[in-house]
Amino acid sequence: MHRPLAGALPRIAWRSAFMPVLGLLILPLLHASALAHAVAEGDKGYIQEISGTHILPFIYLGAKHMVTGYDHILFLLGVIFFLYRMKHIAIYVSLFAIGHSTTMLLGVYFNVGINSYIIDAIIGLSVVYKALDNMGAFQRWFGFQPNTKAATLIFGFFHGFGLSTKIIEYNISPDGLVPNLLAFNVGVEVGQLLALGAILIVMGYWRRTNGFWRHAYTANVVMMTAGFVLTGYQLTGLFVS
Repeated sequence: MHRPLAGALPRIAWRSAFMPVLGLLILPLLHASALAHAVAEGDKGYIQEISGTHILPFIYLGAKHMVTGYDHILFLLGVIFFLYRMKHIAIYVSLFAIGHSTTMLLGVYFNVGINSYIIDAIIGLSVVYKALDNMGAFQRWFGFQPNTKAATLIFGFFHGFGLSTKIIEYNISPDGLVPNLLAFNVGVEVGQLLALGAILIVMGYWRRTNGFWRHAYTANVVMMTAGFVLTGYQLTGLFVS
C-alpha cells in the first residue's frame, strides 16, 4: 500500500530538478500574498461585509480556497504518491478531511486562533514530513516507520487551524455563522475532491511511463524543497513582522 523510496533507487537527477526547485524558490517572492491560507482581497471584503446565511457563496469560497491552496495540494500529492488502490486513497483522504474540518469548524466557532505565521510554517513542515516519508528517510535514519494514518490526521488538524485562523482575522459575522461555516466546509471538501481527481489523473498517466520510478525520488525532493521554502518564508515573516 505504502511504498516509500529506498536507497536502492537510482541516483537523484539533480539537473532535471534544478529548474522546478528554482521556480519554487522564486515563487514566494513574486506572489507573497498568495501563500498558504491567504484569502483573496475580494473574498476578504465579502466575508467582512455580509451577514446572515449565504450557503452557495460560502460553498464557492470553500471550494476556491482548496483548489487554489497549493499547500493543501502538495500535502495531498505526498499522501497519495504511492497509494494505488482507491480504498487506501479514500482512507487517507478521509482522515485528512476529518482533521481539516474539525479544527476549521471548532476553531472559528470557539474563536481559537493561532499565530498565522506559526501555523503556516507547521503546514509547510507537513509537506516536508510527507516527502521525507515517501523517500524512506525515517526508516533509514531512525529504523522505524511512523504511523502514516495518524500523521495524516494530525497534520489535517494543523491545516484546519491554518484556515480557521484566517477566517477569525476577517471577523466573519456571527449572524448565520454555523450554516455558513458548514457550507464553507462542504465547499472545501468539493474542492478537495476536484484537486484529488486532477492529481489522480496525472499520477495515473505518469505511473504508466518508464520514467516514474526514475523520477519519483526527484519529485519528492522538489516537494520537500517546496515545504522548506514555505516554512522559511513564514518564519521570516514571523521574525520581521
